Amino acid sequence: MADIFWWIIFPYITLVIMIVGVLYRYAFQQLTWAAPSTEFFEKKWLRIGSPLFHYGIVFAFIGHVMGVVIPKSFYTTLGISFELYHTGAIIGGGFAGLMVVVGLIILLIRKMTVDRVRIHATFADFYTVIALLIVAGLGAYMTIIYNTTVVEYEYRATIGPWFRSLFIFQPKYQLMAGVPLLFKIHIICAFGLFASIPFTRLIHFYSLPVKYLSRAPQQYRSRSHFKRRRI
Repeated sequence: MADIFWWIIFPYITLVIMIVGVLYRYAFQQLTWAAPSTEFFEKKWLRIGSPLFHYGIVFAFIGHVMGVVIPKSFYTTLGISFELYHTGAIIGGGFAGLMVVVGLIILLIRKMTVDRVRIHATFADFYTVIALLIVAGLGAYMTIIYNTTVVEYEYRATIGPWFRSLFIFQPKYQLMAGVPLLFKIHIICAFGLFASIPFTRLIHFYSLPVKYLSRAPQQYRSRSHFKRRRI
């Protein structure tokens, strides 16, 4: 019964909350859609933490598509062996995971220690960073530590098919029975994070901010500066 809840009911509940919440916010609260910049309050740590997080999350997303969405048979057809795939996954996924984790830690410390940033941060802001840190931290640990010291777990034979089965409404929850506990916790936390997207600044993810990675830094100047120059 627990397997049915966690691997059928819970994913669908979180996805429904996410979809309905995103549509509602787009229809009735578009002015709150963007994630306002806090560069005006502090620049040094933001310039380090934000690019690390954003670049890392893009690489991590691509890695998840390659490992969970694309079937194992596709790699077999290309002649990519188990060893070659997992070596690339550990190196690439580990690097991306570390980028995300380090970036989030910097952003969290910034929110907690810089007074002007902390004052303007909401509960949802702290929740977002901490929830992302938990999900990313588990993912990085599994990729770098678990897969190299315990066992190179073949998630493409269990988690991948289960995840894809959700979208054709034929969930193969039995595949999740033998999945290591850490992987299960990572997945549950990730789905919980999805459900919270409409209620946090993560909503701007759906705006596909691809220009963010190449845009020039926003410049802020105080009014007092211009007043002094006029005088």
